[in-house]
Amino acid sequence: MTAIAGLENFLVYFGTALGLVALYLVVYTLATSRNEFALIRQNVLSASLASGLSLVGFALPLSSAIVYAESVYDAVVWGIVAIGVQILVYWLVRLVVPQLSLRISAGEMSAALFLGAASLAAGIINAAAMR
Repeated sequence: MTAIAGLENFLVYFGTALGLVALYLVVYTLATSRNEFALIRQNVLSASLASGLSLVGFALPLSSAIVYAESVYDAVVWGIVAIGVQILVYWLVRLVVPQLSLRISAGEMSAALFLGAASLAAGIINAAAMR
């Protein structure tokens, strides 16, 4: 029985993380003013790249939040902070790359890769800062 002693905590934190990922995807899609999932279904690689790297940029600090959280509530609060950081990165990249959403929707890989890299970099720094 000791092999599954942590199963309840795992299920609670994993379920919470899945809920936060779903929330992130909804908020991110609304913030970017493009429907990433429709673009991905249409095989727009740039949308997949930007969204995928952004998701990893969110998952890194979320996993850090789970590791360092003293409670599920702490993990949720820091998960929401991580969502905010990723949305902030998107808005900052929009300042540097005019018509970012349109360019990604049109399949421009350079815009997508820059946004993805910025999202990933912010996620790495965000995860490291959560101690």
